[in-house]
Formats: sequence, C-alpha cells, structure tokens
Amino acid sequence: MTDLSGTVPRGARERRVRTGGVELCVAELGDPGRPTVVLVHGYPDSKEVWSEVAPRLAEHFHVVAYDVRGHGRSTAPRPLRGGFTLEKLTDDFLAVADVVSPDEPVYLVGHDWGSVQAWEFVTVGRAEGRIASFTSVSGPSLDHFGHWINRRLRRPTPRRVGQLLGQGAKSWYVYLLHTPVLPELAWRGPLGRHWPRILEWFENVPGGSKGDSEGYPASSLPSDAAHGAWLYRDNVRARLRDPRTDAYAHAPVQLVTPLGDAFLSERLYDELERWAPRLTRRVLPAKHWVPRTHPDQLTTWITDFVTSVEDGRTETTVPGRYADRFGGQLVLVTGAGNGIGRATALAFAGAGARVVAVDRDAEAAVRTAEEARSAGASAAWAKTVDVSDAPAMEELAEEITTEHGVVDVLVNNADVGLGGSFFDTTPEDWEQVLDVNLWGVIHGCRLFGARMTERGQGGHIVNVASAAAYRPSRALPAYSTSKAAVLMLSECLRAELAERGIGVTAVCPGIVGTGITSSARFAGADAEEEQRHRWRAARLYGLRNCPPEKVAAAILRAVVRDDAVVPVTPEARGAYAVARWMPGVLRRIARVKPPV
Repeated sequence: MTDLSGTVPRGARERRVRTGGVELCVAELGDPGRPTVVLVHGYPDSKEVWSEVAPRLAEHFHVVAYDVRGHGRSTAPRPLRGGFTLEKLTDDFLAVADVVSPDEPVYLVGHDWGSVQAWEFVTVGRAEGRIASFTSVSGPSLDHFGHWINRRLRRPTPRRVGQLLGQGAKSWYVYLLHTPVLPELAWRGPLGRHWPRILEWFENVPGGSKGDSEGYPASSLPSDAAHGAWLYRDNVRARLRDPRTDAYAHAPVQLVTPLGDAFLSERLYDELERWAPRLTRRVLPAKHWVPRTHPDQLTTWITDFVTSVEDGRTETTVPGRYADRFGGQLVLVTGAGNGIGRATALAFAGAGARVVAVDRDAEAAVRTAEEARSAGASAAWAKTVDVSDAPAMEELAEEITTEHGVVDVLVNNADVGLGGSFFDTTPEDWEQVLDVNLWGVIHGCRLFGARMTERGQGGHIVNVASAAAYRPSRALPAYSTSKAAVLMLSECLRAELAERGIGVTAVCPGIVGTGITSSARFAGADAEEEQRHRWRAARLYGLRNCPPEKVAAAILRAVVRDDAVVPVTPEARGAYAVARWMPGVLRRIARVKPPV
C-alpha cells in the first residue's frame, strides 16, 4: 500500500525543467512505464495541493506534479508583468510533457487556475497530440467564460441577468487581485499567516491550521500568492474582452463540478458540450478545494476516466440518471436480495456506482450482484450476512473497507414484517423484529458510518423506515415501533454527522409491492391462519400496484438533495402531513380494525 502521508515531493523523484527563462520544479511518482498523469495546481497553491491525490494515483499511473512558474520551488519570471500569460504557461506545460513523457501523450488534470490554464493547453493547436485526456476541476476556460458572458449580454433575459449577477458576486476576489500592490501586501502579511485557518474554517480543508507542518499549504504560500496575482492581471481582462473563437477541446474532457463552490457557479458549464463534444460530467457535494477534501472520489474519477480513454471506450455521456453524481462511488445495500433493496441496488448500478449487495439469502444476493453488473455497475459484489449479527456485521465492514475502500453511500434496508395485536406478540417476536429492523440499522450506521467519519470525505446514510413509523396501528405494534425508532435514530444521527459532511435520510414508504407479505409473520396465528393473512395482505398490496423501483428512485433523489425524511407514495405523504398537523386524526384511524 502506498504511503499517503506527507507532500508530493516525499518519496518522489524531482527534476528541474528550464523553459522560457524560468526553472520549473517537477516531482514524479509511480512507474514511468505506465500512462503519465500530469497534475497542474491552482491559485494560491503549489503542487502540494495534490499531496493526497498523487500517491493514490501513483498506484496505477506515472504521476507528475509541477510547481507553476513563480510558485513553490519553481523560479519566477523577471519582470513579473507579462510573465504569466497563457501562452507562456503553455510553453511550460509542453516543456514538462516533453521531459516526462517524450513519446506518449499525457493525461492532464487541473484544479482552479491549473484547470484554467489546462483549458488553454487542450484547445490550442500546438498542444494537439500531446494530451490524451483532460480532467477539469473548479476552473473554466477564460475563452468559454468570455463567450458565456457575451451571450448573456446580447440576449439579457431575467434568468441570464441573474446568472451574470450571481457569478459577478462570486468573482469578487478577481477584482481585488487586479488592484496594484495591495494583494501582495495582504498575502505577505496577515492573509498569508491566516490562510491555513481560513481554509479549515470556510472550505473544510483538513489540517489547515497546522499549515506547512503537514506540507499544505506550503511555506512558500506568501510569495506563491503574490506572484500568482499576475495570472489574473496578465490574462483575465484580455481574454474576457476578446475570447478565442476556436477554443475547441481536441481531447476527451471530464468535468468535475463541486456544487458548493463559493467562487464558480455551476451555470458556467451549461453550454460546455459546444466546446468539448467528448464531455463526461461529474458533480460532487463539496466546496472548491476538492483535491484536499475529497481525494478518494477525485482519484476514482480520474482513474476511471484515464482507463476508459486508454481502452478506447470514452463516451460523451455516462448512461443512467445521476451517473454524474454516483459514477464510481461505493454503495452498500442491505436486504438487497429482493424488493426495495434489489431495486435500489440496481438503480445505483444504473448510475455507474460500485455496488455491494448484502442479504442473508446468498443466492438472492448473488443474483442481485449479477443484475447490477448488467445494469451498468462499474463493479458489483454479493455478501451474505444477517444484519442482526453484530460480530458478522463487524467482519463485513472490515472486509469491505479492506478490499474496496470506505463506503460512500450506505442503504440500511433489511427488515422483517410482523403483524398481530400487542398481547399476541411474544417477547421472542419483539426480539426478532427489533434485532433486524432496529439493531440491523444501528450496526450498519455504527460500523460504516464510523469509517465515513474517520475518512473525513463525507458520505450518505439512508435508513429505510416506513410510513408505519409515524402512523399508529393496532395491528402492527412491534413493526411500527421498530420503524419509529429507525426514524428517530436517523434524525439524531443526521444532527450529529452534519458537521462531518455526512447526510442521513429516513425513507418512509407506504404500501409497496416488495414481497414482504410472503415472509411476514402474524403473531398469535396458527400456520393456516397466518397463510390466510399473507394472502390477504398480498392481494391488498397487489391492488395498490406500487413497484419498489419507485422507492429506489426516491432514495437516489434523496441522496442527491440530502433530504431528511422522505415519505414515498401518496398515502405515506398524506399520513406524514396529518401526523404533523392533525395527529389526533391518525390516532382515531388507528382504532379501526384492519381488513388483514
């Protein structure tokens, strides 16, 4: 396993590359015989912004990160004015590419201003053939941005004006960086001293207050930021006034858009297919500094994209709804052998996720995993476990983490049904229902949620409860109690994990055709009477005709939106509204003896 600690230079091979009057510091990791991935940093960073991503990528590729001129251990041009134009930055990139991969094109990745300049590399004719693919993170092409502004100025609808004003507000720092002297004084003074803590407070960048003791931000930050101000001064106004009309990407592009970016609106990329016809989109519930806050997800997307280009299977879009959000993510679903669990596993598979199908029925789990691979999962595995067995769940969590990594989305779905009156329900009945429906959820949240928390890169937990959680019933005391506990557990856990970037959702379906009626038990009934109850329940559920795929779609949508409580089906939504505003009505309805 590669050591992920420290900075990019630790354990790396360094060399100096001379170009255009400057000397660039270049660090290399991994096997030079493998495809070369070149990482370009942004402002006010140095190559150390990649210190979490580069070692992970080096397990598969030859990875190169270099300090942009005037940053880190690269020298600055003299004079500074005119020394940071996109033309000169392109010269630097080509010089680095010729040294680290003279015979093969490189796979380019850029963040922030590294992405801005990389858009220049991937759209100018002299770099054609030197770039195999480009992954853009939080940085638009200035040419595309200029055309985006001009189209909205020429046809200023209210919506377009709102987009202009919104991005204008987000770009406040650009105006300040064009002022003379003040940015340099700020960065060499208080702003430079407090920048690590600012990153930690406002961007959730871990370890920011430790500063260069952890390698990032580098000790060169004040001079990096002062020099980097010329990136804006030398390029922004000139390109926005007169954007190139031939800025078409000559390589496949993967766009990673953090939805919480404080500096760039996602609307900037609405028309990007015009400029990059071979475009793959990815979105992430994250802020601007994705290489530091979500290195695992970014590494997965870069690896998958580079591999797909290597294999000649790039596509303009990834099939399946929400593929831009869940592609490559690791999703674990319990009770995945049938019903809602199976439908949910297949829905995530259709979005390109890696799926772990867990069920106590081994054959059913294997069948779901096979279907998931056919549905579009990048990988799928079947695991057999009883979720009520704490030691078995601990073994499962350790096995999954060791073999596949930390789970990104956990869906606790496994449950058992039990009907019958309270006095017919034995202690053994209560134990079985609570062991699976409640303790199974607790085990999943505790074991997989703890690993999400330790990783520190966010995630999401979905607990499948039921409309029975808030709708009392004289016929379902044990089942309703277990689901009400799941609902409250979810609410409590959501409050605790919010600060860790982990969402928690309770999904509450109504009457859904899941097959649970065929295995449900009825307390106090003999075998013949129990079978009769099952037949009546199955008939009722069949008349409702609500498929589990509807719940699965609601689960994916809830994760994307980070919803707290999601009633599914009209009767579930209606009961939820009544439970909140007129609970006495539900109490009266609960007194009515059900037909089953």
